[in-house]
Amino acid sequence: MAEVKRVGMLTGGGDAPGLNGVIRAVTMKCVNDYGYEVVGIKRGWKGLLEPEDDSIQNLSVEDVRYILQEGGTILGSSRTNPYKNEGDAEKVVKQMEGFGVDALVAIGGDDTLGVAKRLNDDFGTQIIGCPKTIDNDLSATDTTFGYDTAVSIATDAIDKLRTTAKSHERILVVEVMGRHAGWITYGAGLASAANVTLIPEVEPDLDEITDIFKKRAENGEKWGLVAVSEGVTFSSDFVTQNAEKDEFGHVRLGGVAEGLAAELKERTGIDTRHVVLGHLQRGGTPTANDRILSTRYGVRAAEAVKNGEWGKMVALRGDDIVTVSLGEATDETKVVPREHYEMLRSFFG
Repeated sequence: MAEVKRVGMLTGGGDAPGLNGVIRAVTMKCVNDYGYEVVGIKRGWKGLLEPEDDSIQNLSVEDVRYILQEGGTILGSSRTNPYKNEGDAEKVVKQMEGFGVDALVAIGGDDTLGVAKRLNDDFGTQIIGCPKTIDNDLSATDTTFGYDTAVSIATDAIDKLRTTAKSHERILVVEVMGRHAGWITYGAGLASAANVTLIPEVEPDLDEITDIFKKRAENGEKWGLVAVSEGVTFSSDFVTQNAEKDEFGHVRLGGVAEGLAAELKERTGIDTRHVVLGHLQRGGTPTANDRILSTRYGVRAAEAVKNGEWGKMVALRGDDIVTVSLGEATDETKVVPREHYEMLRSFFG
């Protein structure tokens, strides 16, 4: 195990409220308590695979002291996959050595942490993972920072759309982020009292949804709100913007709300429109809960570096921040349990 003097840090994948909280906590803990030098690597794995003049940034306590309340990431991000092309992973490891980085804290979701696991397995790279995703779909941790903010934003949006839906006697179909796991839609649908909530884990019954809004209309309520995850499928097919895929093989989703709105308008005769929340859900100021959780994750990640817990990810278990293997963290997608959704269904109508 190589001695640690210089700790690198990167953020990969989509941005999430709370990323700067982790960066702040890792930096302050490493510098103040352990005497490490801390550097940030810009643009995620791309900063190591395709380095530019500004790809590395020295981080001092004063650089990060007041970034806790800021959304996004001061280090930038990308969806770069060092295992897409042969030989790229070796370039990443060599560049870490070139930057003088002895240990790396990788902050990201399943794609970013999957790369971290492979680098640790293949090259013995000294890596600690930190879970980041607004989708809350990483296994091995009770929740991820960014999720609370995303649910709060989506809930607030649906709350506001209700007044328009009622005023114009329309059904509004609100598309919420969530590819394979519907946690954001589940949370926002429940918190906003949406009339119908649809998640990827359960294929929708169009006849049932139609009946709900027809019955509402018979009772004088010719309006309603549907919260639908972007990853909801009809006959097992994703609704996509185009066939293009990112570096991890993911298609770009979008259009499920538009299609569902057209279907409901035809079936019910009620004017139906769609709204896509999109990137609004991952931007802006993190909630107090996400600031606290990201700080706790960052402190524990710095401790894991000090303890040499390589190949581990920090995770929330109950009220404790622990470390688990990166394999456990990335092997399985955490989805909304059926019993959660059945509870939510009792409020449909």
